[in-house]
Amino acid sequence: MAISTLMGLSSGGVLAQTAQDAHAQPMAQQKTQMPTPSGTSAKAQPDAAPRPEPSVQVAAALPVVVVTGSVSERALEAAPYAASVVDAETLRQAGPMVNLSEALARVPGITANNRQNYAQDLQLSSRGFGARAPFGVRGLRLYTDGIPATMPDGQGQVSHVDLASAQRVEVVRGPFTALYGNSSGGVIAAFTAPVTQAGAEMSLDAGADGFRQGRLNVGAPLGRGWEGQASISGLRLDGFRPQSEAHRTLGTGRLAWSGEADRVILLLNTFRQNAQDPLGLTRAQWLDNPDQTTPQALQFNTRKEASQTQLGGRWTHRFDESGPLASASLMAYTGWRSVTQWQSITVGAQSAAGSGGGVVDVDRRYDGVDGRLVWRVAGGSLATGVNLERQRDDRQGFQNFIGTGPTQQLGVTGALRRDEDNRATTREAYAQWDGALTSTLDGMIGVRGGEVRMSAQDRYLSNGDDSGARRFRYANPAVGLGWRLAPGLLVHAAVGRGFESPTLNELAYRVDGTGGFNTDLKAQKSQQQEVGLKWRGERASLDATVFHIGTRDEIAVLTNSGGRSSYQNVGRTRRSGLELSGDWRPVSRWKVAATLSTLTARYRDSFVTCTGTPCPTPTVAVPSGRRIAGTNGGSAFAELAWKPEVWSGGEAALEWRGVKTTAVNDTNSEFAPGYGLWHLRLSQDGQASVGRWTWIARVENLANRRYVGSVIVNDGNGRFYEPAPGRTWWLGLKLATSLGS
Repeated sequence: MAISTLMGLSSGGVLAQTAQDAHAQPMAQQKTQMPTPSGTSAKAQPDAAPRPEPSVQVAAALPVVVVTGSVSERALEAAPYAASVVDAETLRQAGPMVNLSEALARVPGITANNRQNYAQDLQLSSRGFGARAPFGVRGLRLYTDGIPATMPDGQGQVSHVDLASAQRVEVVRGPFTALYGNSSGGVIAAFTAPVTQAGAEMSLDAGADGFRQGRLNVGAPLGRGWEGQASISGLRLDGFRPQSEAHRTLGTGRLAWSGEADRVILLLNTFRQNAQDPLGLTRAQWLDNPDQTTPQALQFNTRKEASQTQLGGRWTHRFDESGPLASASLMAYTGWRSVTQWQSITVGAQSAAGSGGGVVDVDRRYDGVDGRLVWRVAGGSLATGVNLERQRDDRQGFQNFIGTGPTQQLGVTGALRRDEDNRATTREAYAQWDGALTSTLDGMIGVRGGEVRMSAQDRYLSNGDDSGARRFRYANPAVGLGWRLAPGLLVHAAVGRGFESPTLNELAYRVDGTGGFNTDLKAQKSQQQEVGLKWRGERASLDATVFHIGTRDEIAVLTNSGGRSSYQNVGRTRRSGLELSGDWRPVSRWKVAATLSTLTARYRDSFVTCTGTPCPTPTVAVPSGRRIAGTNGGSAFAELAWKPEVWSGGEAALEWRGVKTTAVNDTNSEFAPGYGLWHLRLSQDGQASVGRWTWIARVENLANRRYVGSVIVNDGNGRFYEPAPGRTWWLGLKLATSLGS
């Protein structure tokens, strides 16, 4: 089934959280993006028809188009900020398209670690933002088809992203991410491919450790401007450690309509996942046997059940060119998410008066709306808009045991120990201008301001009253310039101010163990600077960026005891580094691609913290100059790909990924060792009477090296290390067939 996408139209490319709109140009001037073998070389072609048509091959000289970060879509090489695009072909070649970590390893500045644990989300960070998260995602803005996957309080998850249906993933780093509002140290946005002809795709995946997965996707133009598609997938995994089995079902649907001046899109996704949790290992355990599971995981049957359903829609109207108004758009979404997690908190720890128990049970309702107008102003486009979002969590906690003595049962839902109504709301307004200042100089300037309110109403007062409320206000400006010094050469620079509030979880408890919100905890604020260049030659390309970020009131863990984690502000921090990415085609059948990132992320002020549990009073000093927990010193990726002339439709590639040491805690008493891994990839596609087929085989970690794949930051039990498996394999088969002429 051939696929292409109208940028910002059919895939929701106009994001709800930035002042950008792909409708800033007439529809006849929009571009579509075609998948190619490279993660940064998807090509664009003009598309003058408002209705989808079967895609055609396009010239290799046409540029990648990126939507994220700007008022309107831009060629990637002309975007005056650090950005990367991972196209559909690269997503497929990188693995079974279950986790973003498969493909984001080749994006500079991004840490995306597969925890080998489906009871926890990926470990994601951008230039060190988000590194403190022990679970889930913090400090980054995540989107699927323009619908936020990050909640108003700054927590995010990506478990519902259907990578198999994605046309591309866009990643933006640097000062202009501040225009996405609260907790936007980086932006990762996935976009679904629209349908251009009737067809179906069927795929089967199998791999090491009992991995198996099946998918079905069908779609078709429906006539009169309508198109629709639906997909369903199921995954099962035994895992390479005991207590790491996982099951997941994911379904998505998309319905779109195009008129002469209007576009409407409706999106639906739903998933359900049950996963065991093998927990982390201490350093001694990891050195002794990285394939083991800590006894507490088996004792308490640690596990997580999660489900989510989300519905979103967008309407866009394009005005003619006679007036100053270019387009208007309205986006709205709503969703439901339920999570129950059985933890390994000991029975004795739950006897404390302030304990919330060892079972977390959260039912979340969330929704949002974004309205925007795009104007033709001063030779460019000015987007103005407002954004409203809210979430409501019915949060309960239970003991993870019943009974006493010989008849006691562990790992079950016991007596109630927590019952709260948690809420977060965001109200924002924004404006961003993007246009040409001279024939060779482009400018971008914007600001996003608003407030986020968070509250808790405690309904279970036996362990103290944890009610409270906080309000944070912010205004994030950003300014950038791009100079076209020569054909194919762009130099860009930007400055901006970022803001990250504490999440509801981080505000939940006071540092002294008494009830109520942590009213002393402040939001962290950052000043970001970035300078870079982009060069495109006939057979090679290069992107290079240097950055410096100064942060005050950095948020970090203070205590972790009895299932309660409290947080503190630890003063100033500094992040700086270099990001390089490029590719080279010495001849038509060979390609070399590589990325390199360095990161220096350190505390500038000293503070005190805890290193064990229980810890009623922090006494351990953390001197200035220590590395920020969860950050590594840098990473690199390289790929050598070859398409043999004698192997029709085939490709062979050798990949290498390296990561430097990672700080597991604030005291820097321990580090996860660095590593370098080799991977082999083989693939082939061809045409048969029933449709187009593809097979891909990967062997990961060729040298069978044992390494730490991710870390649990500042774990109070010292179980920091989440091991990765040795040599593994994966084989994927796909058949795409047309369902009509």
